[in-house]
Order: sequence, then structure tokens, then C-alpha cells
Amino acid sequence: MGTPEYALPSLERLVERYSVVGVVTQPDRPAGRGRRVEMSPVKEMALAEGIPVFQPARLRNVEAVEHIRAWAPDVIVVVAFGQILPGAVLGIPPHGVLNVHASLLPRWRGASPIQGALLAGDAVTGVTIMKLDEGVDTGPILAMRQIQIGPEESAGDLEPRLARLGADLLTEVLPAYLGGALVPYAQPVEGVTMTRLLRASQAMLDWSASAESLHNQVRAFSPTPGAYTIWDGLRVKVLKSTVAPRDAAIGLAPGTVRMWHELPVVATGEGCLALVEVQIAGKRPMDGGAFVRGRRDFVGATLGTPQPGESST
Repeated sequence: MGTPEYALPSLERLVERYSVVGVVTQPDRPAGRGRRVEMSPVKEMALAEGIPVFQPARLRNVEAVEHIRAWAPDVIVVVAFGQILPGAVLGIPPHGVLNVHASLLPRWRGASPIQGALLAGDAVTGVTIMKLDEGVDTGPILAMRQIQIGPEESAGDLEPRLARLGADLLTEVLPAYLGGALVPYAQPVEGVTMTRLLRASQAMLDWSASAESLHNQVRAFSPTPGAYTIWDGLRVKVLKSTVAPRDAAIGLAPGTVRMWHELPVVATGEGCLALVEVQIAGKRPMDGGAFVRGRRDFVGATLGTPQPGESST
């Protein structure tokens, strides 16, 4: 059970080593600027491998549960599927349902563990292979593996690394678990943190915050939906940033832009943020310096929320 690209390395490893009786993925949905209906990356791979695909709108329907039961799976592996599994599905396979979760549980349970770690400025993260129960990522753990997070690393950078790490760890532990040699253990009761699905409405940069927290926000929202600010009625996405020295915009009000080493920097509530890569709607991403060379009036502007009557498209 999986949907996005994050699930592909795990599915690929399972196909290489086991008989995959079926794939459950989210229904086809409109995507992109043309809103064309597209299949999920997991569906594309499953069809290419000749694996039956099932796309229920809701797993809680009796028909959906019986469809999965008819496949008679020994174990179900969930990797970023996108729906909560009901108890009726959890009880189908004799070896239960395993989840490849992109955090070191119990830290960052929930829908956005990669973004949660980046927003918090965590220096480490990892993957956890766990056995699902009816809670939200509360089930017992089979194994975990930790990696360092780079200070400039974005969600788009970190996700494929964790996807490969999760596939590697799943490959290692699954034989021992299915053979009875690996017994899951309960999660610690301390250190629980939760995440929710990130929304585009949370992506606006508040220049009264610290440069460090704004940089983490840029990393968490890159490449999509993209953290953004408003300038001259335009929505300017900030796809890459870095924390500049405090004196790069000293004495300026939060949101004010000046140049620093050929990059635009913005004064914040604490320190300043260099805009390494930006994008305006309908345009390609651009180096921050190149953006300023084409729009000289950006330097000296005050960024922030749209004024009454202004557009923010």
C-alpha cells in the first residue's frame, strides 16, 4: 500500500524478493497546471510489473476490505499510502501490517514527518519499520536507522534519501520478522511529537520570525508547495535560502531587502535570510542574484503580506 515516489524503492525491493499479490494506492487525481488526471507513481510501477492494482476511495468500505481479503496476503507493507487503515484491514494478514515511516519514532508521528523534522531544525532523522495498530503511528517497532540532516537540506533532498534507507532496512528485517526471529518492541512513552499534513496556507514567510526558523520553513516547503512572500502584488516563492551573517542587513526593518555577496538578503526579526533560489508564478526557478539583476526595484523593497486590493497570485 503506497502512493508517491517515496514508496517506489520499497515496492521495487519487494517485487525483487517476494510474490506481491496486489498493490493498493490512492485513486487517480487531477495534477499539474493542466489538471490532467494522473495515476500515482506506485500505480505506474505496479502496472509495469503486471501486479493487480486496487484504488479504493475509502478503505473502510466493506467492499474494499473484502477485495483485499480475497488476495490473502501474508503481510501488508504500507509506505506513504495516504489513508488510515481500519482494524478490519489490519486483521487480514497473519503477519500483520508493517509501515515504513520516515522518522525516528515516537518523534514525528503523523502525516508530515520529513517536514516536521525540518521545521524543528532537527540535526538527525531516520526511518522506522513498525507494525501498525489502530493508533496514529503508535504501533511497536521492528527496527530504526538514523541519518544526519544537512543544514541546507530540503524536503525534496531528504525524501529520496529516506526512501532508499527505508527500502534497505525493510529488506534487512522482513525475512527475520516473517521467520519469527524478530519480535517488535513497544515505542517509548517519552519524546512523542506529532505532525499534520502541511497546507499551502502555512507557507507564507513571516519576516518578524528569526532567520533560522524562516530558513527551516523554506527547507520544509521546498520544492512544493514552496514557501513564499509577497512583493509588489506578486507571490515570490523562496525555494532555497541560507542564513546570512547578522550584519548583512543590520538596522533594517523586518522584510527589507538589500544585497549581500551578489544575493538578495531580507532582514528578519532576528538575523537575516539570503534568497538563494526564487520563483514567480508562471516562471522558472531562478538564482536569487539573477532575479535581482532582472528586477532592480526588488532591492530596497519591503516584503510581506498583500495590501488591501492587491493581488497575491
